[in-house]
Amino acid sequence: MGADNPKIFLRRTKKYGQGVYAREPIKKGEVVAVYDGPFYDNEFDGWTPDLLGHTIQCGKALWRDSKGVARYVNHSCDPNCGIKGRFKIKAMRDIAAGEQITWDYEMTEKSWWWRMRCRCGSSICRKVIGTYSNMPQSIRRKYKGFISTWLTQKT
Repeated sequence: MGADNPKIFLRRTKKYGQGVYAREPIKKGEVVAVYDGPFYDNEFDGWTPDLLGHTIQCGKALWRDSKGVARYVNHSCDPNCGIKGRFKIKAMRDIAAGEQITWDYEMTEKSWWWRMRCRCGSSICRKVIGTYSNMPQSIRRKYKGFISTWLTQKT
């Protein structure tokens, strides 16, 4: 199960395939899941739709998978989790038992090619999810501390 929090579990959603849910309450700041699997770069010739859809970008030309359920945490434009460092999915607020775990995929992406039509259903849905550069400044402020450090740290 990788570095997954024991308070979470994987199950089918009604609309989006697999999803991750809280088995019991999760406190703000708890690590929920971690991208702790293999790394892939743009020279890798084994990209599959599964890898393209479940890895996170963690460098200019670098992506990482998860050994656990992190790869199944769905996107929301109004998420309850964010990215700490480059690989940890952490609760941005308290999460109730039974609630689906979500994070905003623009918290890690900077690839020029990746886009997704959003169907999260949130009242603040942005309709198209792509790269961090698309994320409005107001949302960046709201997510402060929960955006991948590879995007926010000056190198």
